[in-house]
Amino acid sequence: MKRTHAVIACIPVFLIMVGCSEETKPAARQKEPEKPAEPVTAEYALEKVYPIARSWAPDAQLLSMSNLDLKEVKSGGGKAGAWELTFVADRKHRARRYTYSAATSSNLPKGVTGGSEDSWFPVGQTRPFFIQAVKTDSVAAYETAMKKGAEYASEHPDMPMKFLLEFTKELRNPAWRVIWGESVAMSGYSIFVDATTGAYVKTGR
Repeated sequence: MKRTHAVIACIPVFLIMVGCSEETKPAARQKEPEKPAEPVTAEYALEKVYPIARSWAPDAQLLSMSNLDLKEVKSGGGKAGAWELTFVADRKHRARRYTYSAATSSNLPKGVTGGSEDSWFPVGQTRPFFIQAVKTDSVAAYETAMKKGAEYASEHPDMPMKFLLEFTKELRNPAWRVIWGESVAMSGYSIFVDATTGAYVKTGR
């Protein structure tokens, strides 16, 4: 009988302990919603792609780089939702195209994507170059272009802008070509900015 009373007496204490332990349990953390993707600079994309290009070919050099517009990520100010880069390997006589995308889109996965290889030989006006020559990012190129092309920009505020990084034979260093229009062929105005020094080079049509 005494044992029964002892068991009954312990029940309230046990319930209190259970109640306390339940109360002290930390509340489950709610998963924070994923932040929307933001546009990135050319330098950021280049840093992501270059190590992968080097694993493809240790002597890989950059041939060209340009921005890609995504519906999911708004471009502006020298930043873009995606960038396309073409690297060449002189020893292999091969070229390979890569993309870096800040978000998953209808035709691009997020991150770095490598394309198929093509044959390449050093002919034509465009020359490959080492990425160390690129000391001016796309944002700085945009700012210089907006200063030099202020009048044209004010007259065409809604015109899309494209960025093309190349090293052609008539230039001393690789240069950014900041283009007003959908493409080089459709553009009526562009500003060239030295990718090494950041200086204004010339105005093109």
